[in-house]
Amino acid sequence: MGLLSKIFSNTRCPEGFWGRMMVNGMNGGSHAAMATWALDALEIPQDGKIIDIGCGGGANLARLLARSSGAKVTGVDYSPVSVEKSSKVNADVIAKGRCDIHQANVASLPFEDDSFKLATAFETIYFWPDIEKSFAEVRRILAPGATFCIVNEDDGLSGNNEKWEKIIEGMHTYTPDEIMSHLTAAGFKDITIRRNESKHWLMVTATE
Repeated sequence: MGLLSKIFSNTRCPEGFWGRMMVNGMNGGSHAAMATWALDALEIPQDGKIIDIGCGGGANLARLLARSSGAKVTGVDYSPVSVEKSSKVNADVIAKGRCDIHQANVASLPFEDDSFKLATAFETIYFWPDIEKSFAEVRRILAPGATFCIVNEDDGLSGNNEKWEKIIEGMHTYTPDEIMSHLTAAGFKDITIRRNESKHWLMVTATE
C-alpha cells in the first residue's frame, strides 16, 4: 500500500496518527459546508432520540444537538479513534446526558428495535458491509415513521469515484439509483433524492 492509499484509507476506519489527522479534517472544510446544506433541508426532531452512524470527528453530532432543543443524540462509529474524538468534541453535552457515543458496527447495532426518530449517515455508506443488510439494521432501530438520511460528498456521477475507489480499499461510491434500490430492498419507503449538481453532493431521505 502506497503512502497516499495509507493516508486516505483512514476515511474508512481511522487509526493511528493519520487516523487522528483524518477525523480532525472531517470536522471542517467542505465536510462542514455539505453537512449544513443537508441539515438545512432536514426536519430534525425536537425530542426523542437521534442517531448519527459513522460519527467520525463528532462535528455532526454537535450540529444535530444545536438544531434540536430536546432530543438525545447518539453517535456510533467502528473506529476507536473516531469514538475518542467525538467524545472530546461533545464532552459538555455528554456530561449533561444529552449525548452518548458507542463503538459499534452498523451491521449489528447495539440498540433496541424502534428506538430512534432520525438516523443520519454522513459520508459513511461507502464503506458499509453488505449494504442492504446494513440498511435493514438501520431500519430495525428506527421507530415507525422515522427518517433515515444519507449524505454523500460524491453522488457517484462526478467521474471522480473510480479514482478514489482505487486509492481507498473497500470503498464504493453509490449512485442515487443504487441507493434507492438498496433502500427499497431493505424495506424503506418514501425515498427522496436531493442533489447539489455543481458540487455533486447527494442527500437521500427515506422513512421506516
